[in-house]
Amino acid sequence: MSEFPACPVHVDLLVEAGDWGSEDKLEATALKAIAAAFATSDLEVLENTEVSLVFTDDAHIQELNKTWRQKDKPTNVLSFPGDDGEEPPFGPLLGDIIIAFETVKREAKELEIPFEHHLIHLIVHGTLHLFGYDHQIDEEAEEMEAEERLILAMLQISDPYKDAPLKADK
Repeated sequence: MSEFPACPVHVDLLVEAGDWGSEDKLEATALKAIAAAFATSDLEVLENTEVSLVFTDDAHIQELNKTWRQKDKPTNVLSFPGDDGEEPPFGPLLGDIIIAFETVKREAKELEIPFEHHLIHLIVHGTLHLFGYDHQIDEEAEEMEAEERLILAMLQISDPYKDAPLKADK
């Protein structure tokens, strides 16, 4: 995979639940994904900006999904922007990205892709959400997916949407 400049934000990583394996490897994967998003996209942050990554399980993410999105089911990733800023630069608290182990593992198996590739995709996806990208309507979904494809291609990760029909998260 391609190397990118150092990650321009501080990453506060917490492994809360789930069989995520080595925290060092998880941190390296997260830093690579976030650095790639910054290297290939026009994302601007204040100096000393921080993003929080919480690696958890389906039970916890289901609680969050129910509380904040009124969807009583687990999901792969949730993002919570940290400030009310709608214009760049963003920060100093960029926000939180929460990822569920069982869902990521199941989806990677179903998609027949490496777990790490799917995890990187979801970290990129969550990072873009912190910058206002969304997929509630097809036009927004197309823009966000195009940005994800570009970032993942720079990491030599296959297009996760190539065989999937466009679907807005409604």
